[in-house]
Amino acid sequence: QVQLVESGGGTVQPGGSLRLSCAPSKRIYIAYDMNWYRQVPGKERELVAGVSYDGKTVYSDSVKDRFTISRDKSKNALSLQMNSLRTEDTAVYYCNAMIREYTFNRAENYWGQGTQVTVSS
Repeated sequence: QVQLVESGGGTVQPGGSLRLSCAPSKRIYIAYDMNWYRQVPGKERELVAGVSYDGKTVYSDSVKDRFTISRDKSKNALSLQMNSLRTEDTAVYYCNAMIREYTFNRAENYWGQGTQVTVSS
């Protein structure tokens, strides 16, 4: 079964930048909507940014103008460029995608394992 593999988390000082990446663990037929979510302990997982198959993007108000989501259709890969990071951006970030693994099956919702982003001085 396909998995979403994330990379790029880490620790950075306030004002710094990080880039998160996500890609399927094996070749798939197609990825439709792709998203980044984040979660802190005790709170619900929240949508950070999303990109549709045709390239339309959506951002939460808290990250607008600081984060940029992008996708590579040829690799079904997803990225999140995070600039001007704040302490409140500290969370586990999850990649999420609607994936159709083969031409003959229906799309299903997949999640990555999560990657920790810590913003601290």
